[in-house]
Amino acid sequence: MSRKPRAGLRFQPTGGQQQKGPVAGQKQQLTIERLAHDGRGIAFVDGRSWFVSGALPGEQVRARVLAARSKVVDAVAGQIGQASPDRIEPFCPLAGVCGGCTLQHMPLAQQRTLKQDYLADQLLRAGVTVVHWELPLVADDRSYRRRTRLSVRVEKNGQLRLGYRALASQQIVEVEQCPVLVPELQAVLPELTAFVHSLQQPRAIGHLELFAGTAVALLVRLTANIRENEQSAWRDFASRMQLQLWWQTDVEPYPDAAGSQLAYRLEDQKLDIACQPGDFVQVNPALNQLMVNRALDWLDVQPEDRVLDLFCGLGNFSLPLAQCAAHVTAVEGVAAMVERAGHTAAAQGLDNLHFYARDLSQPLTGAGWAKQPHDLIVLDPPRDGAQQVAASLGRFAARRVLYVSCNPATLARDAALITAQGYRLERACSLDMFSHTGHVEAMALFVKNAC
Repeated sequence: MSRKPRAGLRFQPTGGQQQKGPVAGQKQQLTIERLAHDGRGIAFVDGRSWFVSGALPGEQVRARVLAARSKVVDAVAGQIGQASPDRIEPFCPLAGVCGGCTLQHMPLAQQRTLKQDYLADQLLRAGVTVVHWELPLVADDRSYRRRTRLSVRVEKNGQLRLGYRALASQQIVEVEQCPVLVPELQAVLPELTAFVHSLQQPRAIGHLELFAGTAVALLVRLTANIRENEQSAWRDFASRMQLQLWWQTDVEPYPDAAGSQLAYRLEDQKLDIACQPGDFVQVNPALNQLMVNRALDWLDVQPEDRVLDLFCGLGNFSLPLAQCAAHVTAVEGVAAMVERAGHTAAAQGLDNLHFYARDLSQPLTGAGWAKQPHDLIVLDPPRDGAQQVAASLGRFAARRVLYVSCNPATLARDAALITAQGYRLERACSLDMFSHTGHVEAMALFVKNAC
């Protein structure tokens, strides 16, 4: 996704040398004692902690080792000898094989409680008190992803594979259906699979990306030049499937047809936000709309307010804010996204909104906007958080600060910095942006203490 890399399991492969303890591929009988924050089961054997994908507390499982370090073993559940009464049947036939939706065996309500509990635990560890806990923000758990990336690989035997990465592996799991994709992308997937298998130069494809916004776009990432007849085949396929065709041969994607326009819509605000494949866009449109609405509600924007939106991306928050505030200053590190956001603001007639490009991991010195007071501040940083910004928020004297996070650990760290500058954490909640995965997003509202 861009600015916010998708959360996933991290494994360190075991080496080929002989070593003590578990090795990759080994089977082990385990009793699962509890859950890790990402939904993996935890068991303890011979002084080692086992993190087992696909397991629930209380279960007896025969697990297969994926990787091992000195005191930590990563594994996946195989045979379930004694199943938890909470276990449910996964809705996708590729569950446990594909590396995507790893929590399908867990009831949805339990997934969402796990995510809120992880957020609460991180804040507690940071010594930050939440005045009011709000219910998690949730939407449908199926047909919710408007964006997906597909890997293309030609094996040594010449077999072509198109699909997703396997769990904790570089292998490709072939897919012709994916129940979490929005219907527009589900309709394309089997046709795309058949088409790619008919190509003469599949080795030239790095990956494919599908995005459903105001149009459905197909991005073809090329690692080598392809012949004109192959390009024509792609154009014919895109035309038949009513797709915008985009190419990427270097850093910046470009449309096959000049003048192609792509955007995603915030229906409640009647806003079309210009984007292109590769831009950071929240992949769950329904949850994103709820998140924007909750942000406006929590901030309690007044017509005379001056707002500062940091890590603004394409203007997901700053454009709606400009509809109800006196002035909005929006800052983002990716210059191309800043340019697109500026075009959107101009097209919407929002002349009270100004975008700036700046690396926000560096000190806020020199910029004119950083010397101005602001009534409200929005932070929507990538996974490593907003430590530099959070440590200097006191200079703006804003009455409210809204922090949108895709990593509760860095949110907790930054929350401690913000509260140390005279704020209280008034409201917080988790966001189930990626149902059936261990990925946790959150919102936190900080309010300036009375003098």
